[in-house]
Amino acid sequence: MPLHYGSLFWPTTYPSPVRYPVLNAPISARAVIIGGGMSGVVCGYTLAKSGIDAVLIEQGQIASGSTSANTGLLQYSNDKMLSEFAVTLGERNAVLFYRACKHAAEKLGLIAEGLLRDSDFKRRSSLYYASTADDVPALRKEYEMLERNGFGSEWWDEERIAAHLPFRRAAAIVTHGDAELNPFRFVHAMAEDAANNGLQIYERTAMLAVEPRAGRYAVKTTDGEIEAEHVIYAVGYTPEQAGGRWIQSSLNRSYAIVTEPIPSLSSWHERFLLWETARPYLYLRTTDDNRIVAGGLDENVRQPVLSGMELAAHSQRLLSELRLLFPELSPDIRCQWCATFGESADGLPWLGEDPDRPGQHYCLGYGGNGTIYSLLGAEIIRDRLLGADNPVARIVRPSRPVVVG
Repeated sequence: MPLHYGSLFWPTTYPSPVRYPVLNAPISARAVIIGGGMSGVVCGYTLAKSGIDAVLIEQGQIASGSTSANTGLLQYSNDKMLSEFAVTLGERNAVLFYRACKHAAEKLGLIAEGLLRDSDFKRRSSLYYASTADDVPALRKEYEMLERNGFGSEWWDEERIAAHLPFRRAAAIVTHGDAELNPFRFVHAMAEDAANNGLQIYERTAMLAVEPRAGRYAVKTTDGEIEAEHVIYAVGYTPEQAGGRWIQSSLNRSYAIVTEPIPSLSSWHERFLLWETARPYLYLRTTDDNRIVAGGLDENVRQPVLSGMELAAHSQRLLSELRLLFPELSPDIRCQWCATFGESADGLPWLGEDPDRPGQHYCLGYGGNGTIYSLLGAEIIRDRLLGADNPVARIVRPSRPVVVG
């Protein structure tokens, strides 16, 4: 089943990436990672940097799946607010989780800044605005909880928003410590760095089966086999490939557009990442070359649209929403696409070891913070392999009770 449809923007920015061989012989390693998208490559990079012998296999090419459709926002705030997580997890665990997400955003920035290949990484603040006046009380509650726990956010009233941006909304929270990047270039740059640090990468190498073998696992591929102590499923929005009984995801589709370069974005204060309280929500960001990326219009359908006419209708809706916020701009669409994405009922990703299958791990960053969650999963799995404690692991463990609030 295809994961996206339309004209993707990010692959056009790096048309000739490094390619990797097909696995055509038996090999062994301590860990094998299945999947070469954001989650898999972040995991491979993290293990390689920690000196753990690992292999990564990708059935297509690196970053060719959902990563190509990723819109590149790195935000520690979640689709589910801290105050909402406080109801389902308790405030202590909710704060611990949000702090871990903020740490992950900071760590991703350090990774991006340390790579040899530029990924257009830029530190940004986010403006999370009330879609309607009815949303203000919940937004205010969120701000107060963020402030009480030291996240350093700001409360903007209607006049302050209007003084800095060309639109008015009743209220907003401004958070700091977020960022944007080119996800396609970022994943390829990490893969190159990880390969230089010992990660073995194989493209066009599909996982056919995972079989127990004398306390280890044999991962059978199209033309080879990998024997490993640990198997890590970073299979993105194809959860059936991970097996097990814990992953009960909701797979939906979303839309995105990228505009042609715009002469001036001077009205866009500090190039904030913009998003709103409505669900589904609209979100926007800019790029280095003065394009606008806008996304949203989520629908509860797994398969992306398969007709240009249907895609164009949604793209025009996104463009109309953009123009409502920035009426002085006249952007034209350069690229447009529809893509599958996954969510969990409790708003948390599935990260860590499957208790039914020791040595088999999930790195499934489902939700609006997929890149953030990918790093959390990579660090949780790394710590498990190194015998270290990770305090967030119990919150996002695959076997957690799912509490919906």
